[in-house]
Amino acid sequence: MRQAMFDAEVGDDGYGEDPTVNLLEEKTSNLFEKEAALFLPSGLMGNLIAMMVHSNQRGSEVIVGHKSHILLWEQGGASQIAGLQLREVKNLVDGTLDMTDLRGKLRPECPDPHEPFTSLVCIENTHNYCGGSALPIEWIDKLGKFLKERNIPLHLDGARVFNAAVSLGVPVSRIVKHCDSVTFCLSKGLGAPIGSVLVGSNTFIEKARRVRKVLGGAMRQAGIVAAAGVYALDNCVERLADDHSNVKKIAHAIQQTGSPFVTVNPNSLDTNILLVNITSPNFDAKDFASELFKVDTDAHDTILNKIRSTTVRISQINDTAVRIVLHKNITQNDVALVIEKIKYVIGMIEPVDNHNSSV
Repeated sequence: MRQAMFDAEVGDDGYGEDPTVNLLEEKTSNLFEKEAALFLPSGLMGNLIAMMVHSNQRGSEVIVGHKSHILLWEQGGASQIAGLQLREVKNLVDGTLDMTDLRGKLRPECPDPHEPFTSLVCIENTHNYCGGSALPIEWIDKLGKFLKERNIPLHLDGARVFNAAVSLGVPVSRIVKHCDSVTFCLSKGLGAPIGSVLVGSNTFIEKARRVRKVLGGAMRQAGIVAAAGVYALDNCVERLADDHSNVKKIAHAIQQTGSPFVTVNPNSLDTNILLVNITSPNFDAKDFASELFKVDTDAHDTILNKIRSTTVRISQINDTAVRIVLHKNITQNDVALVIEKIKYVIGMIEPVDNHNSSV
């Protein structure tokens, strides 16, 4: 990938003259079977641009899930920058939206003057805070058709949509068939150092290109970073299955400890994200994450010291949950060390039954 970046042919993308950026955008639009694509610095910018383009006027309302990244982790950019209002709909455990709740929160096509317009519905696939779940294709199809009847566009925050495609065993184009626009990240599981891509119709991308400019996302000789994206799409998609397999190994190891205080949902292991529940009265999620990250050894060359010297960085979700994410730089040896460190930390909460903790 770094060699591809070094060798990249570049031009001025401000004028649409960077051949590597153009190649990335063409490759992406073909993969997604959409008319056009736009290279961006980040997925957050992609979601914001999509909301701005789809919403014809300030004060419009965008429907999002209550556990969505757009709502929880994008700084309220819809209101802060675009003058849009986010309205929550309940996410079910698999990341889909509660359709009864959604129907009740869509504004009428010609709303009362007191009401905003519903300008857009956003979904997330895979769903971060629902344990990396891959949304059922049939549900996305049904939602897209339902919204089209009401002239409301559907945007997919597909930061990890290639993980969903690999997990479901389908082309990414099948997942997004009924989505009007999609954002996906090159810099997560695909392993590029920077970049996201927004896809949609020619008209949508033409408008998005203009919004990208005012948000500071237009770049000049961007082929250097676009080359990493081209490499990722050509070489790093199928190997996402390795990350999914590694998540299952870690989840299985946690289950095998038999701990009542550290648990996982065995039915939520679709992709490369693992949510771990921490329910000890004296050891919360912050403690769990801190102990996994901590290096605590003495001078002796022992197996225990090797485990204790392993640093594992995970994210605390709240007081009772942490998130573990696997990626292309995590080797099988790393996974084995992670498992041993997790078992060691679980043993700090309570003694681990060594008979049950084999992996």
